[in-house]
Amino acid sequence: MYNDKVMEHFMNPHNVGEIENADGLGTYGSPVCGDMMQISIKVDDDEKITDAKFKTFGCGSAIASSSMATDMIIGMSVEEALELSNKKIVEELGGLPAVKVHCSVLAEHAIKAAIYDYAQKHGKTYKGLEGFDPDAEEDHHHDIDEEE
Repeated sequence: MYNDKVMEHFMNPHNVGEIENADGLGTYGSPVCGDMMQISIKVDDDEKITDAKFKTFGCGSAIASSSMATDMIIGMSVEEALELSNKKIVEELGGLPAVKVHCSVLAEHAIKAAIYDYAQKHGKTYKGLEGFDPDAEEDHHHDIDEEE
């Protein structure tokens, strides 16, 4: 059901924990499916993400998606991280079962929520956050067309 890369990120996840005095903190999840994700980021003066950590309560796919997503955004600019899609996370993981693709959506949203928090704290605006609501209900992710 899961490929070796997904299993590796599940069994030996990277970037687990929380950054003390994080520049941005985003939490996202669904009480419906039980997956909850928190991502904290550290951003330098050049708006580059220098560190990212996660805490995830959920299935193996949620943990693997969190691990991969934090690996991917470390070293990116805030703008680049805002362009990270759940599809890119799934691609980097080498695929997820269709019923588990929603876990990558959680990671994408948690990253955006962390950047939103950073932007709010520092009076910044980003095109990638236009129309983004960090408090949007997260019970629709199971309806995503996973065949795209």
